[in-house]
Amino acid sequence: MPVSVLELFSIGLGPSSSHTVGPMRAARRFVNELKLEGVLKEVGKIRVELFGSLAMTGKGHATDIAILLGLEGCLPERVNPDEVAPRVALIRSSQLLHLDQSCDVPFVEGEDLLFHKGKRLPFHSNAMKFSAWNRKGQLLESRILYSVGGGFILDQEEVEGEELMPHQGVQFPYPFKNYSELAHHCEREGLSIDQVVLANERALRPEAETRAGILRIWEVMCSCAARGCAQEGYLPGGLNVKRRAPGLFQRLTASEKAHGGLADPSEIFDWVSLIALAVNEENAAGGKVVTAPTNGAAGVIPSILHYYQKFTPHPTEEGIIRFFLTATAIGILYKEGASLSAAEMGCQGEVGVACSMAAGGLVIALGGSNEEAENAAEIAMEHNLGLTCDPVGGLVQIPCIERNTMGAVKAINAARLAMGGGGESRISLDQVIAAMRETGHNMNSIYKETSEGGLALQVAVNQPEC
Repeated sequence: MPVSVLELFSIGLGPSSSHTVGPMRAARRFVNELKLEGVLKEVGKIRVELFGSLAMTGKGHATDIAILLGLEGCLPERVNPDEVAPRVALIRSSQLLHLDQSCDVPFVEGEDLLFHKGKRLPFHSNAMKFSAWNRKGQLLESRILYSVGGGFILDQEEVEGEELMPHQGVQFPYPFKNYSELAHHCEREGLSIDQVVLANERALRPEAETRAGILRIWEVMCSCAARGCAQEGYLPGGLNVKRRAPGLFQRLTASEKAHGGLADPSEIFDWVSLIALAVNEENAAGGKVVTAPTNGAAGVIPSILHYYQKFTPHPTEEGIIRFFLTATAIGILYKEGASLSAAEMGCQGEVGVACSMAAGGLVIALGGSNEEAENAAEIAMEHNLGLTCDPVGGLVQIPCIERNTMGAVKAINAARLAMGGGGESRISLDQVIAAMRETGHNMNSIYKETSEGGLALQVAVNQPEC
């Protein structure tokens, strides 16, 4: 089990887990290494170089801001979004970085933060090179790190297998890397998917801490949705995208009050879309969100959980916990078998995976079987295969925000189809994950978070002012 539920679902800042959360963590990690080596106080110059997708769409995804904050010691889960703009403005006006909040280093952004567009390092498109010199111009440290999706980072030694990976020394009772292995544990022990994951989590911490952590994640998701339903105006970045969640929320609540419930059954999907819009508009504005499993796909899972609470019979807190644990199992399968990174897989690796996780989680929350959960997750991804990532203007807005609403609706449909069919399928979840990986590898790079093709290219050609 390479990741925990509390790692797969992590609290951070928008708009991107791979371009904002990961780079912030990478920058902080580099500075921490300088500190551990005892050379932090000697640093006279620091340089950061970005490659691949980070270079192509980093400006629109706030990678530059994330790097500056990370070098100053910030963590995504602890940053107050309201303090970001003034802090970054001070760095830029003073041309000084306060490394780890302990020493000032000159930093001229145009010279010391470089976007190498068109250059890609071999392992992954989201690559960063950090270098530090002393005041005599001698190199102190140079390190390459990769943001591999969902806010996770790896350095070159980890990529080459020369260092221990997280949790490598932990003995999990039910290790798995594919659904066949997971299903074997379930069948042998008579356990549901969520019970297997919870047993593995007990190897990391007491069960009460895991449950409390899950509920904390759910609380942050709810707060994010509430903010998104209240914040009016336009999203930053220059596309002049208007926030739609507040208006939709007002219309739906007024309709519900007037009719004593739904005006017609199709309003269920308006409520589902509302939460996805609210969360992803907050994400696009740089607000506090939960990677689920990425920021670009952060609206699908909270949308389905709100659906579970509002529109299904007898929702419970235990159902929410079971949902998260099941979704974690499915997320692990995609992380192990393919990738959560749009720079590698296109949007099938983000919204597609979120849709699959949500569909399987919903089945278990509703009391469905393991077979039905697997089938729901498989159906959800089967109909997201080939989904490209072509953000207009390099911003996580068009088509990303609406795409979350579509992913949420698909997740509900997949869950209902699976439960209606008893979980029978000709295609396994392992097979669809393998198909996703192959599709991602065959996908042209212009459709993998570079803003060089698809919708991004059409807007750039026809509306150059954007």
